[in-house]
Amino acid sequence: MSVTAATSPAVGSFHLCRRSPGPATIPRFRMTVRSTAVYLTPLVTKLHKDCATPLPVLRHVADAMAADMRAGLAAEGGSDLKMILSYVDSLPTGSEKGLFYALDLGGTNFRVLRVQLGGKEERVIATEFDQVSIPKDLMFGTSEELFDFIASGLAKFAQKEGNKFHLPVGTKREIGFTFSFPVKQTSVDSGILIKWTKGFSVSGTAGRDVVACLMEAMERLGLDMRVSALVNDTVGTLAGARYWDDAVMVAVILGTGTNACYVERVDAIPKLQDHVSSSGTTIISTEWGAFSNGLPLTEFDRDMDAASINPGEQIFEKTIAGMYLGEIVRRVLLKMAEEDALFGESIPEKLATPFALGTPDLCAMQQDTSNDLQDVGSILYKAAGVESNLSARKIVVEVCDTIVKRGGRLAGAGIVGILQKMEEDSKGLIFGKKTVVAMDGGLYENYPQYRRYLREAVTELLGDDIAKNVVIEHSKDGSGIGAALLAAANSKYRDYDL
Repeated sequence: MSVTAATSPAVGSFHLCRRSPGPATIPRFRMTVRSTAVYLTPLVTKLHKDCATPLPVLRHVADAMAADMRAGLAAEGGSDLKMILSYVDSLPTGSEKGLFYALDLGGTNFRVLRVQLGGKEERVIATEFDQVSIPKDLMFGTSEELFDFIASGLAKFAQKEGNKFHLPVGTKREIGFTFSFPVKQTSVDSGILIKWTKGFSVSGTAGRDVVACLMEAMERLGLDMRVSALVNDTVGTLAGARYWDDAVMVAVILGTGTNACYVERVDAIPKLQDHVSSSGTTIISTEWGAFSNGLPLTEFDRDMDAASINPGEQIFEKTIAGMYLGEIVRRVLLKMAEEDALFGESIPEKLATPFALGTPDLCAMQQDTSNDLQDVGSILYKAAGVESNLSARKIVVEVCDTIVKRGGRLAGAGIVGILQKMEEDSKGLIFGKKTVVAMDGGLYENYPQYRRYLREAVTELLGDDIAKNVVIEHSKDGSGIGAALLAAANSKYRDYDL
């Protein structure tokens, strides 16, 4: 999965709501700022209409998502959804034992983690992790330079292995490698890099197996480790959550970017040939950011898309993910400033600067419960350079809420589309019992309004009775430990009595 922005960080990256400096206060949350005193201009009224997500729209999106999933499973290029095979057939069960490592490369830092597993009785005995910043010059260097640096960081981390960790006799250390760049997976422990994204432009890697690149770097250092699983962060999140609860069937990342994966029956994948799964299932990475069927779009979405580095692509991501929500709002406010003089006669240059307003700014503004919306005014001045009165601030929060509501509700409809497809294939598999959707990413974690709108859409679409069986659960930083658990589940020693 890739986040489609020139300098965007990893998909799950999204920081806490920024609040303007001021006296310490006890945080209070509210769902929306609504007031009869808000004068809804024709532009706001049209925005409400264009962004509306009533039940029929949500139902169409869910149905279209399910249909596109089927088409993507039928043949390569069969739909906008790539429906990438992860080749992860063995998910963690809780019985795994031993010492396992994880390496997570998805942005300008990489994380290393180790975990000691004690089987069903002891589960996770100990964990340790470290984070290493990647020097900017290596992001534009050679493949050998980058992977040598990563292997060196891994080696230094391995050298600090303390007494809490022990490697069973006769085994070597195994790694789960989370690699969140576009990859064509060829097996559970190999994948060909399609292209670098997120500000990386490393020569000599495209078209090569990234696991082989890492293994060669480790060999050059004399580091005796083996990569036993290559996954993206969404698959890692599913595995991390599944370790604790075998009702987990779907994982969704909602951060700067977005993706979803789920457990699929191998016999429901026509494009999969000559692949035998011992479990009869595998994980499919939907790459749902590319979905575009029937979405309620505005002129602001179309203008933002046209100005992006990938026009016409990743439309669902551009509608629901943290990278873009703030930019859509900025474009709305700019037009209101130009046509309605929302902020007075002058238009600050900052307001006309793409991505000047971030989604954390929207989040912070929507948490302002003061009578004069002082935080809203401070954030608008700091981020966009605008002076605002109370009436303008109320309109700004109304615009934020409209865009965020659409994003959260569409994300909820996408989740229902995945569940619907799974249920249609196996009646009662999903809706007849408890089913868990594991969520990760800062947008979902830190934006209470977005989270509420997503959950409301799921309940509206499924109805109260079925929705009671669908548990939407936050799985914080699950992808890191998930990769280590997948290394354990796919270990070449898994049948040994350790």
